[in-house]
Amino acid sequence: MSKKTVLVSGGAGFIGSHVTVELTQAGYDVVIADNFSNCDETNYRGVCAILGKELPLIPMDFCQRSSVEELFSKYPIDAVIHFAAFKAVGESVSEPLKYYRNNLVSFMNILDVAREKGCNVLFSSSATVYGQTDQLPVTEQSPRQPAESPYGNTKTMCEDILRDSVKAYPGVRGIALRYFNPIGAHPSALIGELPRGVPNNLVPFITQTAIGKRECLSVFGNDYPTPDGTCLRDFIDIVDLAKAHVCAVTRMCEGKMKQAYEIFNVGTGRPLSVLELITAFEKVNGVKLNWKYAPRRAGDVVAIWADPTLAEQELGWKAERSIEDTLAAAWAWEKRLAGK
Repeated sequence: MSKKTVLVSGGAGFIGSHVTVELTQAGYDVVIADNFSNCDETNYRGVCAILGKELPLIPMDFCQRSSVEELFSKYPIDAVIHFAAFKAVGESVSEPLKYYRNNLVSFMNILDVAREKGCNVLFSSSATVYGQTDQLPVTEQSPRQPAESPYGNTKTMCEDILRDSVKAYPGVRGIALRYFNPIGAHPSALIGELPRGVPNNLVPFITQTAIGKRECLSVFGNDYPTPDGTCLRDFIDIVDLAKAHVCAVTRMCEGKMKQAYEIFNVGTGRPLSVLELITAFEKVNGVKLNWKYAPRRAGDVVAIWADPTLAEQELGWKAERSIEDTLAAAWAWEKRLAGK
């Protein structure tokens, strides 16, 4: 089989950069495209350093259909992994049209051109589509709940757009991967999570507090119906998550899909509380965090974790990295950013 080319939209971001590394190391040619609205070139440079070579980097806006057409004409793209989206939950509540316009139009442009080219599409979805569920762990058959934010709603809507497009257009096959809580960094400490401004995610807030960039970490709620009163989550190592994309792309490119549209949970299946994660970080890295309890945060679900059985059976993938390795890598990345 000839070497396949994968377009990674939003490939300079946290998840996209790690996926690019794993795809390249698995033998794929990768083209990165990004408009740098959520990131700079730090992770791109890290990717090139890890791989020891430069990869094509196209600055572009996927909301411009002509730019998407030009990109597909320039490279022989066999599959697209779509990460290019706005992702700040709070901002999506205050600026819903910005999120609907960008996240939906960019994805529809990719799908439209991909169907003309007979190209496979992998969509970056989220466990947020499950909302607060009574059934734990969640399977791919668990019902989706109404989204808590316009951002979350764009994930649900893009899943439906992909499902309906696959049904309507014979040339399109698609997979949606529902991520749980991606954390960590590459073991090389050359790429990792690089939030702009105040982090929205827990682990960057932990590492920035540990390094002294943030004064105090707030733990939102200590009265949830969980063993220690804090929320339960399924924290998945970013490298494990990236490898799931390689398995999914290979499944598409080798024609092994059992249906033209498939969905897979990408998680560990092991719930961990916010407090347990903080304690593990302190123990692994030998640092003491300044943290305090704060009132519950609107929109937070009490508990959610994955049943990853289907991904293991069909993709041949399962999470392998320990939480200790993950948190050590996150700390090494933060220290590198700080020059320590």
